[in-house]
Amino acid sequence: MEEITARPEHTTGRLRDGMARGVLSFPLTSFDSDGALDIAGYRAYLERQLATAPGAVFPACGTGEFHALDEDEYRAVVEATVQLTAGRMPVVAGVGYGWAQALRFARIAEEAGADALLVLPHYLVEAPESGLVEQVRRIAAGTSLPLIAYQRGQVAFGAEGVRALARIPGVIGLKDGHSDLDRLQRLTLAAPEGFLFFNGAPTAEIQARAYATVGVPAYSSAVHAFAPEIANAFFTALRTGDEATTARLLREFYIPLVELRDTVPGYSVSLVKAAARLRGLPVGPVRAPLTDPTAADLAVLRQLLDTGLKLIS
Repeated sequence: MEEITARPEHTTGRLRDGMARGVLSFPLTSFDSDGALDIAGYRAYLERQLATAPGAVFPACGTGEFHALDEDEYRAVVEATVQLTAGRMPVVAGVGYGWAQALRFARIAEEAGADALLVLPHYLVEAPESGLVEQVRRIAAGTSLPLIAYQRGQVAFGAEGVRALARIPGVIGLKDGHSDLDRLQRLTLAAPEGFLFFNGAPTAEIQARAYATVGVPAYSSAVHAFAPEIANAFFTALRTGDEATTARLLREFYIPLVELRDTVPGYSVSLVKAAARLRGLPVGPVRAPLTDPTAADLAVLRQLLDTGLKLIS
């Protein structure tokens, strides 16, 4: 294997420690009833998230509706996150679209004080692996912040692609959303020591045990965005080998939640935001093209939330 360029070890170490300590938080972005950014609501919501001590915070990513934010809104969200975390945990801001637009967001995140960037899948087009690597390379060349690539949708790396990513100065890891464990095992074995991997599948707890078997125990948690006590109870049960609690939460809460999520495109965000509203959190509605859940689905969601909270009481 070719010599690997040194990575930003301070940020990598902080993220590794955070991944071992708790779930990774992907906070929702608050909007008011007219769809405008509600930064006061976001700050109030995020303070409650941070009180549960997540391993790291990823503002303005998929759950945070990055796709729906303009640059001024993005700046406000990242600045608020950096201010409220106050260095207690790493802040990894989302960037995306093509590399030129991603760099505009990257520079905003850098000015706002973020610790690293999550490179979200690019817009629309399919591309060969060499192009996917070049996309990340161009973003890395234009920012001093470390990068984590996110493979999901039309973005998928093979072993050679991961080796190439790891040779790019500043690229420190990969978030996986494909859940192809055979492929993922090959990627972890191809990567250099210290390269970060984490489970970024939708409702990642469903596959957390399987990911851990291929050496990827860290995961993001959409449930943490509305019920951090459930997310943390599952994390603790999984890490301590409490199979009874793990299985009960999966069977009675997580799997029914996923079954509801899969009924409507976009519910992976819409249900999370609706559940947060059910708990009185000031997050507001989703922005188009996402749609809020129907009254019937909200009733099912309310019952699931009640069940989940009872399971950990």
